[in-house]
Amino acid sequence: MLELALAAAHRAGALLHEGRPDDLGVAATKSSPVDVVTEMDVAADRLITGFLAEHRPDDTFLAEESGLSGATGDGTDPDTAGGSGVRWVIDPLDGTVNYLYGLPSWGVSIAAEYGGETVVGVVEVPSRGETFRAVLGHGAFLNAKPISCRPSPPLDEALVGTGFNYVRSRRTAQAEVARQLVPRLRDIRRSGSAALDLCDVAAGRLDGFYERGLNPWDYAAGELVAREAGALSGGRPGGPPDGDLTLVASPGVFTALQPLLDELGAWHD
Repeated sequence: MLELALAAAHRAGALLHEGRPDDLGVAATKSSPVDVVTEMDVAADRLITGFLAEHRPDDTFLAEESGLSGATGDGTDPDTAGGSGVRWVIDPLDGTVNYLYGLPSWGVSIAAEYGGETVVGVVEVPSRGETFRAVLGHGAFLNAKPISCRPSPPLDEALVGTGFNYVRSRRTAQAEVARQLVPRLRDIRRSGSAALDLCDVAAGRLDGFYERGLNPWDYAAGELVAREAGALSGGRPGGPPDGDLTLVASPGVFTALQPLLDELGAWHD
């Protein structure tokens, strides 16, 4: 599954990187008029799901653009569509707005789940020439090099990434949390791609990352890469990463940041 994920991510990354039209436009919107889909999102989604279905016809898919389906793409319930027990969780283009504007922070995210647990994660970042990958229990890698998260600094020396939702009311609430949080950190970064931010935690480029409102395809691959690099992950205290809150950080930063985010209400609007 790792080899298939790598091949699919590489093909989609090449399509997006080399095939981006100069007059790229918005094909549709998602959660709000500023949350866009381009024709290239759709093309990359079809490439990935088609490639994986060809090689693993009994698997199911959860993809940002094409939704939930069996390998035939017919919308069949995943519990009955395939007998393998494997589900692929795919974001064909994470950082669509960056891509639309010609900014480099975007990537292809592909994860494989088995029995409800993420076992393979790949994030391809063509603009950097980087491929992050992880297999459960086997560590995290950037290209061919093993990677690990940074040693945990005190929270007031931590560089933390975050993101903002495209729904205005939620974005406003997130900005208020960030306003209260930033004096307690070294600083906050916002790249526009959760998948890249999670991998940057794994590579030691960030001490942590949090965001409210992510979907499984936003974090499935990157969260595994970060955990395999030594980071901790979760949501609200005692809970897993989910749509209310996703937090990934080096262990010391995680332990300090999770209760603070809970106190600040980062898990609700």
